[in-house]
Amino acid sequence: MSEQTPQRSAYDAIVVGAGPNGLAAGITLARAGLSVLVLEGSETPGGGARSAELTLPGFIHDPCAAVHPFGKASPFFRSLPLAEHGLKWIQPEVPLAHPLDGGQAVLVERDFEAMVTALGTDGAAYRRALSFWIEHWEELFADLVGPLPLPPRHPFAIARVALQSFLPAEILARGLFRNASTQVLFAGMAGHSMLPLNRPLTGAFGLMLSMLSHVIGWPIVEGGTQGLTNALVSYYRSLGGELVTGCWVRSLAELPDARVVLFDTPPRTVLSIAGDWLPEGYRRQLGRFRYGQGVFKIDYALDGPIPWENPGCTRTATLHLSGSLEELAVSEKAVWSGRHPERPYVLLSQPTVWDPTRAPQGKHTAWAYCHTPAGSTVDMTGAIEAQIERFAPGFRQRILVRHTRNSLEMEAYNPNYVQGDINSGVQDLFQFFTRPTFSLTPYRMARKGLYFCGSSTPPGGGVHGMCGYYAAQTVLKDFERLPKSLHMKNN
Repeated sequence: MSEQTPQRSAYDAIVVGAGPNGLAAGITLARAGLSVLVLEGSETPGGGARSAELTLPGFIHDPCAAVHPFGKASPFFRSLPLAEHGLKWIQPEVPLAHPLDGGQAVLVERDFEAMVTALGTDGAAYRRALSFWIEHWEELFADLVGPLPLPPRHPFAIARVALQSFLPAEILARGLFRNASTQVLFAGMAGHSMLPLNRPLTGAFGLMLSMLSHVIGWPIVEGGTQGLTNALVSYYRSLGGELVTGCWVRSLAELPDARVVLFDTPPRTVLSIAGDWLPEGYRRQLGRFRYGQGVFKIDYALDGPIPWENPGCTRTATLHLSGSLEELAVSEKAVWSGRHPERPYVLLSQPTVWDPTRAPQGKHTAWAYCHTPAGSTVDMTGAIEAQIERFAPGFRQRILVRHTRNSLEMEAYNPNYVQGDINSGVQDLFQFFTRPTFSLTPYRMARKGLYFCGSSTPPGGGVHGMCGYYAAQTVLKDFERLPKSLHMKNN
């Protein structure tokens, strides 16, 4: 998919890293008429948005990102003609399911009113919690998935949800809902924050993902997440952009000449490549950037579909596994404290129920992961599979082959996942908008011509391209005032 070497000796902009954000930055700059080169260390572009045969021939797996409510909702992705470049979204009938003990399950219906009805005595509370979010989702999404806007672009909408969003998910779930099933459903949404659920702002994750369930759904990409990356690459190249893969950048001096270099990488990588270019005080700030917990992930080749005790679980591609709010909260607190929970909160996807192109006829793929302490090498296979068997007895008999990665192996797969942190940095109250440093323009480094464009900037982790888009917009505002060259060979 790549040229072997750059085609020119100088560019307006070079992007280091071809993840969704690096490609988003490249596309934005190329659309503005700049000459752009994107460099990727791996042989295939995509970063956390790739697909591969990890287990057996013909079984296509997504090594990281697999389900894309943020991708489908992304204002940037929606502005691109990606369908013309091969992208096809698949919407499962139900966005999400949360199986419970005793063969029960709570399903998130795409239709909001149907969900309100399905929740019974909690329906009215669910409507009160989410109706404003759903009615004003585009304004809220625009302000919450970007740099801190001062003043907010939609101050009335933000003011309405500010207090609710600030609350810890544990408090919000218990305060809003009476039924244990609704409480754990909400907690599972908030668990995507990769924070203990007693922390401020975790409620915002639960509200945002619940909202997206109804206004966008939780879609997957036909053929695997690589299809999204391939569409981004195809469109980028149609604009005249260049992509070189298999090219690890270790020093700015290795690069062709350019006016601008953007990094789709965490601060640690920037310090190793460009640290000598940056002021000492700024280097210290980057060195204090906090990375989050890791993950342990299993990809499965299966002889048949997962035998869920509740048949409603086959109506979706995405499931959260935890028996109660208390269990889920204890699990996430344990991980944050450096311990491995006996009953981890498990996130699971079964894409071939809705996309049979990913496996041979009659066979299936699935993946499951849980959160672990940063840098963990503990094998969580037994704990994860015990949770799956709890809600799908006989699951282990369907396994043909497993492929596992612990936190350090996730970092080896993608260096952006520092110690297994798939969000490229903690997204708590103190590092949500102020990532990687406290700045109203966090994409701009303390050296003219150098920029961050990866998930260590707002709005953080997820396949949405917004970090790259906002970084590129910052570059375009600065561009005429920048030197004609960074003179990287002479530094």
